[in-house]
Amino acid sequence: MSKLFEPVRVGDIDVANRIAMAPLTRNRSPNAVPTQMAVDYYRQRASAGLLITEATAITQQGQGYADVPGLYGADQLAAWKKVTDAVHAEGGRIVVQLWHVGRISHETLQPEGAKPVAPSAIRANAKTYLVDEDGSGGFAETSEPRALETEELPGIVAAYAKAAKAAVEEAGFDGVEVHAANGYLIDQFLRSGSNRRTDAYGGSIENRSRLLFEVVEAITAAIGGGRTGIRLSPVTPANDAADPQPQPLFDHVARGLGKYGLAYVHVIEGATGGARDHNQGETPFDWAQFKAAYRDAGGTGAWMGNNGYDREMAEKAVADGRVDLVAFGRLFIANPDLVERFEQDAPLNEPDRKTFYGGGAKGYVDYPSLN
Repeated sequence: MSKLFEPVRVGDIDVANRIAMAPLTRNRSPNAVPTQMAVDYYRQRASAGLLITEATAITQQGQGYADVPGLYGADQLAAWKKVTDAVHAEGGRIVVQLWHVGRISHETLQPEGAKPVAPSAIRANAKTYLVDEDGSGGFAETSEPRALETEELPGIVAAYAKAAKAAVEEAGFDGVEVHAANGYLIDQFLRSGSNRRTDAYGGSIENRSRLLFEVVEAITAAIGGGRTGIRLSPVTPANDAADPQPQPLFDHVARGLGKYGLAYVHVIEGATGGARDHNQGETPFDWAQFKAAYRDAGGTGAWMGNNGYDREMAEKAVADGRVDLVAFGRLFIANPDLVERFEQDAPLNEPDRKTFYGGGAKGYVDYPSLN
């Protein structure tokens, strides 16, 4: 049998196979509260070894898109508990992705219409998703952000830890994934293209990675490293993420993560949702060196690959030991029983891009399974 379908222990979490469902923003949580459709959506996909939820905001300030879920209110936690109960009833395992979007937001989504926050007051060349009064949705330019004051950062770190603790203890998640990728707040601090600070959180690589390590420190102290994963995207241009020297930056990040006993490191290889060979800077990114930096620093977490994998690529990557798990995104949108289809080498449903963001059941919970 292919190693892809073998069970594996991911930190403190035992999973049935090495196939993960990647986090997928679907914009179907009005007032930031998951609905019964979300219960059905995740239950349908519970045969994945590990489900990673759509990105979920740790605070209202962390919200950047309309109708995405949160973890900062009692009604949100109660709704997520219905999701985790349904997934566990099917024998699945599920973690929630913790999100603060930083500058990738719009004033209409922020508390009292405030400006979004960022490392520096640099507007992103990016778009967000808004819903009009008539219920129709569409993409809009992000708003100009303000730079976070140094004294505000401990509060953001504490908000991450509070959300992680609530996710595990109240909402019933098996763990959390820190979203430090794709040009959102933590990634904005990491990259020189969005971080022009002159305090202890800007300038050198050590300073720019300070917030990431403070967040990981606080979360692992709250729930344990074995229930904490992290997502990184060293070379993606998503959401105007840019740095001319990603290799030394992310090698430093990898070395620093080695001491936390993380459950896994989730790596987007190349451009998110795009070319796997995309690079930033003058030289190609050395993915083996990046992983070795983590392992050499004592990192024992599972290594999760992501971006454009099909079954054949995934089986080879796992068999070669390059990755321990593989995350699939769009294939899971259209194929709730993706694991079974891979096992049987069955045909795959094609995803309907028009229904990716917003809407109702169509393109969300109505894709057919083999049975």
